[in-house]
Amino acid sequence: MMHHDITKLIVRTSMKDRAAFDELYRHTSAKLFGVCLRILKDRGEAEEALQEVFIKIWSKADRCAVSELSPISWLVAIARNHAIDRLRARAKLPVDIADALEIFDPEPGPEAKLVAIGERGRIYGCLDELEKVKGDAVRSAYLDGETYAELATRYAVPLNTMRTWLRRSLIRLKECLER
Repeated sequence: MMHHDITKLIVRTSMKDRAAFDELYRHTSAKLFGVCLRILKDRGEAEEALQEVFIKIWSKADRCAVSELSPISWLVAIARNHAIDRLRARAKLPVDIADALEIFDPEPGPEAKLVAIGERGRIYGCLDELEKVKGDAVRSAYLDGETYAELATRYAVPLNTMRTWLRRSLIRLKECLER
């Protein structure tokens, strides 16, 4: 196909002439597919990229006249740039599916579980160093989710006293854990 024929097809495509767009696709898709395939090195991805390239051509055909490139060079530039963008986007994805699953796995791994068991043991050891009543209040508040008001009622102390017990107990726990 001649240079001026491609220009005419692009101009008609810019006016949303579907027949011209169809003809432009038939005459240039093989070359543009080759560009995509050479960059992406994957036939399926190159086919997807080619479809996206032609969507861009449909929506940007009016910009070809402004371009200093020849019509076929303008089409190749769109295909090349789009394929490179896809390649860059692919490079940002985890290479291995196991890596991706590990990133999003909410369950801690074996090492994290061992560390947690050790930490839990240290926390319970420090809780045992508190007075029995205050240790029980801390466990009820922070492990069982009881409110300060519920604890104050259960231990028959004013609410502010319960807050003070818990605050001071947490300070002692912190000091114990830092040893």
